[in-house]
Amino acid sequence: MPEASAHPRPAPRARVTLHPDFRRGAVDRRLFGSFVEHLGRAVYTGIYEPGHATADSHGFRRDVADLTRELGVSMVRYPGGNFVSNYVWEDAVGPVEERKPFLDLAWRTVEPNLVGTDEFLQWAEREGVEPMMAVNLGTRGVAAAAALVEYCNGEAGTRWADLRIANGRVKPYGVHLWCLGNEMDGPWQIGHKDAHEYGKLAAEAGKAMKLVDPSISLVVCGSSSMQMPTFGEWERTVLSYTYDLVDHVSMHAYYEELDGDRASFLASGTAMDRFIDRVVASADAVGAERRSDKRITISFDEWNVWYLESRFPGEANLPIQRDAPRIIEDVYSGLDAVVVGDLLVTLLNHADRVPVACLAQLVNVIAPIMTEPGGEAWRQPTFHPFATTARLARGEALDVRVEAPSFPTSRHGDAPVVTAAATVDDDGTLGLFVTNRSDQVVEVELAHVGAALRLTEGWQMVADHVPAVEGPDHAAKVAEACWSAVDVASAVAPAAGGTTTLRLAPESWTAFGGTFARA
Repeated sequence: MPEASAHPRPAPRARVTLHPDFRRGAVDRRLFGSFVEHLGRAVYTGIYEPGHATADSHGFRRDVADLTRELGVSMVRYPGGNFVSNYVWEDAVGPVEERKPFLDLAWRTVEPNLVGTDEFLQWAEREGVEPMMAVNLGTRGVAAAAALVEYCNGEAGTRWADLRIANGRVKPYGVHLWCLGNEMDGPWQIGHKDAHEYGKLAAEAGKAMKLVDPSISLVVCGSSSMQMPTFGEWERTVLSYTYDLVDHVSMHAYYEELDGDRASFLASGTAMDRFIDRVVASADAVGAERRSDKRITISFDEWNVWYLESRFPGEANLPIQRDAPRIIEDVYSGLDAVVVGDLLVTLLNHADRVPVACLAQLVNVIAPIMTEPGGEAWRQPTFHPFATTARLARGEALDVRVEAPSFPTSRHGDAPVVTAAATVDDDGTLGLFVTNRSDQVVEVELAHVGAALRLTEGWQMVADHVPAVEGPDHAAKVAEACWSAVDVASAVAPAAGGTTTLRLAPESWTAFGGTFARA
């Protein structure tokens, strides 16, 4: 911990203004999506492990399914990710005993091919989560994409729908949301294309898919990060081909602490905020050029803390492996969890343009849930802010205004010390989410003139200063040290004159539940 100063600095102050009538947009439940890719142990010994003590009759782990439900996941993206760009979906349907293992070129792993489209979609249906499917536009194209839509959603009497029925599923799955490939701007992608190649292919594949099922929604690939040299121009070019056809453009972003730069890491939400604003501006510019009233929204279908630069050797350096190898199993700290909470604040503050988001991933691979093969499943520290936000954020996001001092960061420039988001449901139920990025206690004045605000519960994650260590015992110790219920009576000063004062712990993320309505 930082040493206490002989002359402590006065606590910074911030002001957060909110009113139940000032709303930004509905909080789509798909904002609390996740992601299961055939990568490492996400599928095998993750969601699926026949013979495990908790396995159901289909071979899926019940302990993981229970934690998924507790996490509040509303939607799961599948099967990738980089994996999808080398995937032949037809080889992973039908009798399991007749399927052949194959080499996945993305993660250099021999895929056993025991879980495919039917197994995943039926798992999602049993667990009450919406599926989000991706099609291969790397090594494949229009015909395979349209055939997969027909297999999933078609009625009896056509080739691919009848194959689904022959495989034991009569009722169509009704998959609504479809990704047109994955990170096609990335040179690491199998079948990487430039913006014109991809834009033309995505337009033709999307057209064919909607001819099979006009009710589906499509996500076109945006830049795989804001740091890509083609960022901005990629969005403009791709949307020039696909604007009238697609509903969403994808965004992917991962954040990590680099070289001990704690301040920049805590301000990661500032970078996410700018990224969203720039993609929205690019999409709206294409719409304005076309004199279109249509508004493209964002599918932020990969986001998380991932120690990509400091811990991961890169796909090309992975040896060819079998039997669900341990790949990218980042272990998280209380600091990581504070940043995840702050990223959720950013997503809520863009609810009007970000209806879909996926925490990547669900189990074992940079995930809030970890498992041991044949053993237990446990919650990582990042589990807690996600689950709490998914539970409390209901109804519509409010247009929250924050006045706070800034602090300098080397990666993002000046960033606000405090961030905040709030939601209110039709019955006046409030969710309030506040981050203190500074290393001091901060007093926050909530200004809510003309509205009665009552906070009834609170939960707090505070950053730690101890490196994360693998295993369920460490995760439990981090939770005990960093995650706790808030004594609302102590943390919240009584309202007076339309204001309520909060005291926020240093480097913390706090969520409150309560009620909020016009006085």
